[in-house]
Amino acid sequence: MGRYHNFSAGPAALPLPVLEEANRELLDFGHGASILETSHRSAEFTGVLDEANDSLRALASIPETHDILWLQGGASMQFAMVPLNFLKLGQVGTYVMTGTWSDKALVEGNLVGETAVAASSKETGYDHIPAVETWDVPENAAFVHTTSNNTIFGTQFAEFPADVGAPLVCDMSSDILCRPTDFSAFDLVYAGAQKNLGPSGVTLAIVRKSWMEESRTDISKFLRYATHSEKGSTYNTPPVYPIYLVGKVLKWLAAEGGLEAMHVQNQAKAKRVYDLIDENSGFFKGHAREGSRSIMNITFNLPSPELEAKFVAEAQSAGLVGLKGHRSVGGIRASIYNAVPPESVEALAAFMERFLLEN
Repeated sequence: MGRYHNFSAGPAALPLPVLEEANRELLDFGHGASILETSHRSAEFTGVLDEANDSLRALASIPETHDILWLQGGASMQFAMVPLNFLKLGQVGTYVMTGTWSDKALVEGNLVGETAVAASSKETGYDHIPAVETWDVPENAAFVHTTSNNTIFGTQFAEFPADVGAPLVCDMSSDILCRPTDFSAFDLVYAGAQKNLGPSGVTLAIVRKSWMEESRTDISKFLRYATHSEKGSTYNTPPVYPIYLVGKVLKWLAAEGGLEAMHVQNQAKAKRVYDLIDENSGFFKGHAREGSRSIMNITFNLPSPELEAKFVAEAQSAGLVGLKGHRSVGGIRASIYNAVPPESVEALAAFMERFLLEN
């Protein structure tokens, strides 16, 4: 049985060379033991962690003004940690609502303190990113929280605002490192690894050091970014194996030409499918508006739920898996993250053309 074409939204496809290398090193990664049985306090793991930090800083041009943290709890934990650390009395946690994940972030913010919605595309089914000039950011905003890419609805920020009048926070779980990004524009970026960065089990946080120094101290030490920064991401036992694998993904990205090259490839992959949708709009109906379309998650519908179910079943039989849309919206979703090769996208496009002709 060969490997299938993996369009799952997460945990998602990992680069085959990374999996092959990890497979070779599973019993011994060069130190007489498996990384799975190596202490997080050991010099061997410290080397793995330092290398991951150095690789990320070099690959993504992370400025020295920002710290790199490897945390647990997924992006969902960050929904709570952001307001717990930075939403103070007399301030307002401000959110740009672009989908399910920003909805969940707002719920957590409401449990901590006062919140406001700067902009929302909910009324139109989260089919676009609200234009920055329409945002209404309160003067006492503690932060402005955004979600760069919306896996369920297939929308993505084409670009980010230069200044919103408050610290800028971004959940980049599903598109981090898909393109060059100016991380100096953000005060906090976080990302669950399992979509575009590595396996499930570790969460990346990139935090402006000066902002972190101003964070609240009246919360659990474990939930403070400053705690994890002071201990170099080893305050408690870190997710050793996921960090090890993320390090290998970062090296793979560099070997593939870096983020500029990856962006070009990602745009070409997305264009292949979007062109097919647009050319056959009577059969394939894309959800996201042009200008807000994601290059990571392509969402669309067919003329009926029955045809959608048939599409998913026949695609799976053809070796294309993970195409069923999220349970909350239905339809079809193709997640074409960095590790999904152009050959898989071409296989999807060929299947869509064949399915169109037959139905």
